[in-house]
Amino acid sequence: MAVPQAHKLRLPLMNLVRFKGLPILQQLHLEERLLRTSSENWCIINDGTDQPAIVMGVSGKPAELLEIESVLCDQIPVIRRFTGGGTVVVDPGTVFVTFICNKDAVADLQPYPKPIMSWSSLLYNKVFRGIGDFHLRENDYVFGNCKFGGNAQSITKNRWIHHTSFLWDYEVRNMAYLKLPARAPEYRLARSHLEFICGMKDYMPRSIFIDKTVDATKTEFSLRLRESEAIETPSNAKFCHSTRLLTMQELEAAAALASSSEGSLAESFS
Repeated sequence: MAVPQAHKLRLPLMNLVRFKGLPILQQLHLEERLLRTSSENWCIINDGTDQPAIVMGVSGKPAELLEIESVLCDQIPVIRRFTGGGTVVVDPGTVFVTFICNKDAVADLQPYPKPIMSWSSLLYNKVFRGIGDFHLRENDYVFGNCKFGGNAQSITKNRWIHHTSFLWDYEVRNMAYLKLPARAPEYRLARSHLEFICGMKDYMPRSIFIDKTVDATKTEFSLRLRESEAIETPSNAKFCHSTRLLTMQELEAAAALASSSEGSLAESFS
């Protein structure tokens, strides 16, 4: 059904920026800057990132979440982002979708984690209508009992961000970099990563997913396509990102901590 023109005029404006293979660190830097320095609404879609990387939430501890020795051996970049949420391995098979909004951008939406999560799931219900058994389970997007979308958020005084890493496909070997987290969703039932996740490629072509996401967003916002060059940081802007790469020294210290913890645990059972 066509949306009446009068209704379209009442929709809040959202800028849409699309990338192909933008490095995830660069994407997160952009998102953090737009959240903290812009007063506009943004949707960022990045179709894949250039190389494998591990992205942890703001409070993530490498020693508890990662197989550090493998990460160090294979020289996999580890990023601590500015939002909460869990740990994910991203690569060219990951599709990223981010919404950055003013608190009054969505009518009647309370700016708290659960309402924002619920709103996003309703938007993606439009994307996945009739495809698989899609639903929001705890804080994950799932088909049936398998996760394919991980979410993270940050909420400031006047704005919020909700971003999702969608596993369109994944490298099996990359999952070995992640430990089974101590705090996991109940529905995971201690399943391994490979038993717990699934790829979207078995449900929907990649380009169709992106097109449907744009179409679903159009039902909530009046979209304005922006070129990436139009949102470059002004040379006189003062902004310091909190999202950063962990250093080799930090990872080596985490490896030593993990080894020490494993040794203490072994002694307790001897």
